[in-house]
Amino acid sequence: MDPVNSLICVAVLAWITQIALGWLQINRFNRALASLSDNGHVRIGRSAGRFKPRAVLALAVSDEGRITGNFVMKGVTVFAGPCSEERLTGWMLNEIRPEVIFPANKSLQEALALAISNRR
Repeated sequence: MDPVNSLICVAVLAWITQIALGWLQINRFNRALASLSDNGHVRIGRSAGRFKPRAVLALAVSDEGRITGNFVMKGVTVFAGPCSEERLTGWMLNEIRPEVIFPANKSLQEALALAISNRR
């Protein structure tokens, strides 16, 4: 096999691997979202940006406006998995200040602000 064909094979293999890992990440997100929806109304926020690590934050909110559950996915790769952020559980939506809860992480501040405002 000549070098061009080898390079094409490696590129196709990398592309297929990326698709498979992306599919696994979507499945992890969907499972976490399904379990979160059992705790109340779900609100989702995500940070913007193309070349910086993104963050997706999902909140389960009770009818009274109290956060009953949450998860965060942050990172730049498909290996980012959902993990709970215990600092958010139990707060009322109108009491939360993203810059106080996540003082060092601008992307989580942005995602939390979007989830609280529930804008699209």
